[in-house]
Amino acid sequence: MRFQTLSEARWIFAGLVLLGIASYFVSLWLLLLILLLFGYTIWFFRDPERVPPSEPDAVLAAADGTVADIVEIEENEVLHARTRRVGIFLSVFDVHTNRAPMDGRIIYRKSHAGLCLDARHLDCTTKNRAMTWAFENQRVTLVVRQLTGMIARRIVGWSNVGDELRKGERFGMIRFGSRTEVYLPLDAVVLVKVGERVIGGSSVIARLAKK
Repeated sequence: MRFQTLSEARWIFAGLVLLGIASYFVSLWLLLLILLLFGYTIWFFRDPERVPPSEPDAVLAAADGTVADIVEIEENEVLHARTRRVGIFLSVFDVHTNRAPMDGRIIYRKSHAGLCLDARHLDCTTKNRAMTWAFENQRVTLVVRQLTGMIARRIVGWSNVGDELRKGERFGMIRFGSRTEVYLPLDAVVLVKVGERVIGGSSVIARLAKK
């Protein structure tokens, strides 16, 4: 367990401890439920180490989860270009740490206010609360977007503009169920399919075209 990740749940832990103390005087069954919730919270904020593949052309999944869609779409916030978006849905059972899809410098980070629709909803990608990132190296600029869901209400950013990240390094997390999107150049070869499970910082979702 990483302290930085667990610290994001400090107020949840504090609330559960207080509820646990109160439930001790009310009902042992209620106390058991609180203890189960406490254990689940620790498990949810797990943050395992990952060893990214070394291939320079590989683009990694930015999150654990299931590939929800792969669509060609205009990315109008950073790139202002046609891209291929790989959307990953994170359930409440997935690791919620987000990781850099490639080596690069963060050149853009911006939060967006919005709704908290179910992350599987068709409109969530344009209407939900979000944070957009752009990673740049000598070959390409990739955009990653973190989106809240119905349960997830908080996006956490651990990195800042100007930071240099290695492929697979953590840059933030989303608390509870959510969605993470990676915007790829059209000439990148997508290697995953809708419905496929991916592991953030480990699974290769695409390969960049040879230069």
